[in-house]
Amino acid sequence: MQDLDGRIALITGAGRGIGAATARALAAAGAKVILTDLEAPVALAESLGGWALTQDVTSEADWETVMAFARDTAGGLDILVNNAGLFLMKPLSETSLADWKRIQSVNVEGVFLGAKHAAPLLAERASKWRGGASIINLSSVAGLVGSAGTSAYNASKGAVRLLTKSLAMELAPLQIRANSVHPGVIETHMGDEVVAGFSAASGMGDNETRVALAQRHPLGHMGDVVNIADAIVFLASDRSAFMTGSELVVDGGMTAN
Repeated sequence: MQDLDGRIALITGAGRGIGAATARALAAAGAKVILTDLEAPVALAESLGGWALTQDVTSEADWETVMAFARDTAGGLDILVNNAGLFLMKPLSETSLADWKRIQSVNVEGVFLGAKHAAPLLAERASKWRGGASIINLSSVAGLVGSAGTSAYNASKGAVRLLTKSLAMELAPLQIRANSVHPGVIETHMGDEVVAGFSAASGMGDNETRVALAQRHPLGHMGDVVNIADAIVFLASDRSAFMTGSELVVDGGMTAN
């Protein structure tokens, strides 16, 4: 178990899936957690002894409100997990400009706004920890390799990968580390969307598609949210003190081929 006693973490998109699992894992490691989503995950936050806020990550005003809460109520910020995101699978010819802008707005602009507004608070407390403060951005294997029918999503996750590297360079003097996490297909609501998208594109049934996607991971199965949450806890902790600007790929070997 990583020791995060005394640290304060913000997780966006914390209402379910990877975000909720990350909140549980960070709290289990000792961190105080602030959970945000379009609908505040109050019950989960209360069960973890944390706080829940409503947030649209594309709204700069919402980021300002959340940062004010972190500063004035929670006592600061040490860890930012930019988890909120959307998936889209459409052929290029069917992807509208509105589709494209929506995916980039949530998946890229949300990360940009989070880093921009959290950095001053993270810097204030970074010297308290051997590994400094930590920003962890959720990218994807789709940010490393391309695939047909997911151009908008791939572009957004590739942008998160390189944005993270730029953040690492710029924020290092402030003792703030920035790393990205690249999951394979995970058993979540978004994972179900991936299955449905590939099923529609291939003409196979959902069950057959799920088996095929599982087999694309050399370990033979899709991932669990805990696999990703554990990786995030590692990047939040001093165990990763010399890691910044890195990609942590947690994909069951999917991109090893």
